Amino acid sequence: MACRCGKTSKVVASLILAAWAVGVGAAQSLAAEMPRVLIIGDSISGGYTPFVRELLTNRVQVVHAPGNNAATVTGLKRLDTWLGDKKWDVIHFNFGLHDMKYIDPATSEAGMAKLIPVNTGKQWVPVAAYEANLKTLVQRLKKTGAKLVWCSTTPVPEGAQGRVPGDETVYNAAALRVMQAEGVPVNDLCAFVGSPEHRVALGGKLKDVHYTSAGSQALAGEVVKAIEKALAR
Repeated sequence: MACRCGKTSKVVASLILAAWAVGVGAAQSLAAEMPRVLIIGDSISGGYTPFVRELLTNRVQVVHAPGNNAATVTGLKRLDTWLGDKKWDVIHFNFGLHDMKYIDPATSEAGMAKLIPVNTGKQWVPVAAYEANLKTLVQRLKKTGAKLVWCSTTPVPEGAQGRVPGDETVYNAAALRVMQAEGVPVNDLCAFVGSPEHRVALGGKLKDVHYTSAGSQALAGEVVKAIEKALAR
């Protein structure tokens, strides 16, 4: 009797390939049907986005705009590129920590102006310009038809280089004026983080505006709530 092993192997391989193709097609179909969410923000958002994506797996497509989105001046230059040509259902966005930071004036035109000590630099985007920039950005974002969610800027701890603790309160107040005027809901992460003691317990780093993995995961939970609420509107 002739060996039919080769023929059998080819049949099995064909079946596996067909099953794979069906699986890929189903996954692509599912992805096409899921709502699409764009997150715009700095490294804080870069920290929580993977956890947001994980929490919304198979329910929502979560995309972070490429890289660190830095200050409002960066947004004004790059927003069209970040938005691309596809429809977004929700855009969750924040600017602030980079606007308020003190920089080397010689690098002010750079995409990521160099952070230096407060007493030797100048603020990258003073609060009046920040407020005006945000208004322009919100009006441009509205044209996408997406549901918008503004995310307040998280606290600046004592000892953080290049920023003044408490400036987030001033910048958040300016942002709130814009959002209230434009009818944009707010995900108040600053209030969620709260006191310096709670910030540390949550996973905020000492003398650093950033968060541990556990801290980013906690922030992600609030971001997911805000996204789900926006999708339900």
